[in-house]
Amino acid sequence: MVRLGTGIGWRPEIAEAVEDMPGIDWVEVVAENVCPGHLPESLLRLRGRGVTVVPHGVSLGLGGAERPDEGRLASLAERAEALGSPLVTEHIAFVRAGGPLTASPRLEAGHLLPVPRTRDALDVLCENVRIAQDALPVPLAVENIAALISWPGEEMTEGQFLYELADRTGVRLLIDVANLHTNHVNRGEDPARALAELPLEAIAYVHVAGGVERDGVWHDSHAHPVPGPVLDILTDLASRVSPPGVLLERDENFPEPAELEGELRAVRGALEKGARGRAGAGTTPGAPVADGWPVRAEAERGSCEPSRQRLALAQTALLSALVAGTPVPEGFDRARTAVQARALAAKRADVVAKVAPELPVILGEGYRAAFLAYAQAQPMTGGYRRDALDFAGHLLLAGRPREARARRELREWWLERSGPEPRSRRPAVRLARATRRVLLRR
Repeated sequence: MVRLGTGIGWRPEIAEAVEDMPGIDWVEVVAENVCPGHLPESLLRLRGRGVTVVPHGVSLGLGGAERPDEGRLASLAERAEALGSPLVTEHIAFVRAGGPLTASPRLEAGHLLPVPRTRDALDVLCENVRIAQDALPVPLAVENIAALISWPGEEMTEGQFLYELADRTGVRLLIDVANLHTNHVNRGEDPARALAELPLEAIAYVHVAGGVERDGVWHDSHAHPVPGPVLDILTDLASRVSPPGVLLERDENFPEPAELEGELRAVRGALEKGARGRAGAGTTPGAPVADGWPVRAEAERGSCEPSRQRLALAQTALLSALVAGTPVPEGFDRARTAVQARALAAKRADVVAKVAPELPVILGEGYRAAFLAYAQAQPMTGGYRRDALDFAGHLLLAGRPREARARRELREWWLERSGPEPRSRRPAVRLARATRRVLLRR
């Protein structure tokens, strides 16, 4: 078993602070945010000091109805090799739906959405996990996610679902205690029961993060301090088993380094408190291991096409309601589904502003309102960069923004990025473009 220790999520905004923090044994990086051939200097320095770096994927969609995309798996494998990582991690979630299985347009959520805890979903997830395991050069661990909504007709608790997944595939688990707290608040699920039902020997490491209550629900924001109830769940987990690693996540609204170090001390304190309880109660026996990892249970690898078809229809109906305004499927809480839809639109607006920071500058205070209005009628069908281009094109076709200077800047921004390669800035080429525009107007 790989012992990781105490870590923190590496982000460019806090790269320097992370390098200077005492007691950091490892870091986790969002896999899609690094390029294997051009790793950030900060990560290279950390690796040079012996700090382990683990890539954490967010776009594979292992809980989706379709099989994992070969290109995405190859990219994740490439990052694991470039970083010299002992494992890679992803989520038990779906992030897209539609497409060939439903003969409908493909839709992108832009965020992690919960998988129904049903036999169909479990069969599909197990097959997808095995496909990923076979394609990756290092072991895979998968994370439980936070959810604002519950699927109707679920057949298992979260702990039972995760236990069967680990038992049938041998996959490791990344347990996010903040997500257990979120599901406790939003869905009434008991985190202690989930921990009691988990295969604790399958835990690869643990996530800890903060959140905020808004719209009557708890949002796993990764932008706020870790609350006491989350630390209490971590203590409960540590009283049952010694987790191989614990990592503090923070994605935005970064505080001063001293505050982050204080949160790490609180995390260590919760672990120590749990360890004292574990010492008094005895330790949890481990599972058989091979090369440091549990022996993988080889389940029958039959086709689960009927399950994929049923899951595809269900996920497409839900995602369409969330991002395209179609009716909410029967059995879902309409008010909570509306909250989830607003959260997805807000997430889109925030991420587009990050990947295309020029847009909020060009549009000024009107950016967010314009994007949210666009998102209500225009679901995301590609990645966030494609979404930014589509949004800008949508505004230009509508003759917006009204102010001529801003519209001209937006048009130039869109033209610069919408072609197969950047537009040339050589004076002769720019003059030729201007001449063509004049001739086309005649």
